[in-house]
Amino acid sequence: MEIARVLDIFKEITTIPRESGYEGPVTDWLCRWAEAHGLEYKRDATGNVLIIREAASGKEGVPTIVLQAHQDMVCEKNAGVEHDFRKDPIKYVIEDGWMIAKDTTLGADDGIGIAASLALLEDDAPTGKIECLFTISEETGMDGAEAMESGFFSGKTLINLDSEDEGQLFIGCAGGLNTNIKFRFTRKESNLNYVRCSISGGIGGHSGDDINKGRANTVQLMARFLYSQLSSGLLLVSIDGGGKPNAIARECEALVAVPDAAKCIAAFRAFGADLKEEFHRTDPDLVCKAERASMHLMPIAPSASRRIISALYSCPHGVEAMSQDIPDLVQTSSNLASAHTHEGKRIIEVVTSQRSSATSERRAMAAKVRACFENAGAVVRHMYEYPGWNPDMNSHILARTADAYRRLFNQEPEIKAIHAGLECGLFLQKFPGLDMISFGPTLRGVHAPGEKLELASMDKFVALLDDVVRNFE
Repeated sequence: MEIARVLDIFKEITTIPRESGYEGPVTDWLCRWAEAHGLEYKRDATGNVLIIREAASGKEGVPTIVLQAHQDMVCEKNAGVEHDFRKDPIKYVIEDGWMIAKDTTLGADDGIGIAASLALLEDDAPTGKIECLFTISEETGMDGAEAMESGFFSGKTLINLDSEDEGQLFIGCAGGLNTNIKFRFTRKESNLNYVRCSISGGIGGHSGDDINKGRANTVQLMARFLYSQLSSGLLLVSIDGGGKPNAIARECEALVAVPDAAKCIAAFRAFGADLKEEFHRTDPDLVCKAERASMHLMPIAPSASRRIISALYSCPHGVEAMSQDIPDLVQTSSNLASAHTHEGKRIIEVVTSQRSSATSERRAMAAKVRACFENAGAVVRHMYEYPGWNPDMNSHILARTADAYRRLFNQEPEIKAIHAGLECGLFLQKFPGLDMISFGPTLRGVHAPGEKLELASMDKFVALLDDVVRNFE
């Protein structure tokens, strides 16, 4: 399997729309690809695709390997960038050994897993039977894995290609769920002055992999400022910040009504200076702006305004607990992902996500978020829960992969669990006894604009995958 071929296929994938929930174009493309290569495939009602290459002569007794990646990508872009993820190709550059999408997400999570699977199917090296499984909507709720019917694939060994650090072999992951909140409100006339406040330039990132890195959450920070101004008579008009449930909020804007606009603007500028100092390493490009604004909506009624602001400020965000068994592994966390005002419905909708390797802790974390918002009069519901994947140090595929890594590169791989969610937990629930591992090349900034793929890491990733599949027994 050639690295250049993997990258060529990935570059083609960047031209195909594959937003979560709208994977139709890439699903169709995968089916056409299988037909063009004379390979058997099937597609279920959900949109999952399985492409099958039968065992080579003399390899019929080799156990089947399932290679798995997800079709969809997180679609995030910087404010002011004109890009329609449902039709526009991803724009990327090659700089300093990285493939980078500077203004949007790149989609190497998990397009590079798809590309590696297809390149291996094209390769003429003799192997046992290979089943390449491509699921839908992993990023928004693991819908494809959740809906997959028993028997969709036959293999008992699965290699998940959705990890982001070369040299690390993952054998466990956190489970997760989303907690969605809705505040209903009424508006009330006032003679106050209007100010528009914005925080932008946050690094953001993956709410699993990056939650322990101390990065700015702009929704949380905006709530912090708004709460500090309640005693001055501030009323909320609207708030809009954050994006996907599994991404740390990078931008937030709030329109407020205040007795003294100049005083509010001065306070926000001082707040911005504090943030520049607090986040000078993690988020050096953080920008806070405040300006007078014209009235186009009445403020939210005082009682509701105070309840919304207070709940947002007190909402848990960040690491809740570390693993007692694996050093430096986050066990439980919560992400205050977004807050958006839907004026037509008179609703402010808040989206959060909770992760944990322990089901009891994950649900307790979600209950804490529920309590925070229900006490403020919001309607709360939990959704899209998926299980974790517990490590198995006696795994056969782990032993084979670790041995191959040592032999190929003369160094020891790191064997780890990850705080991010992988579909492996759901597969194990639906296919008991499945033996699994996850590995991939090095990606940085996933789930945020500026996502990048380290090209040098592709050498080891491709060589390892090729060796494990070719020599599996």
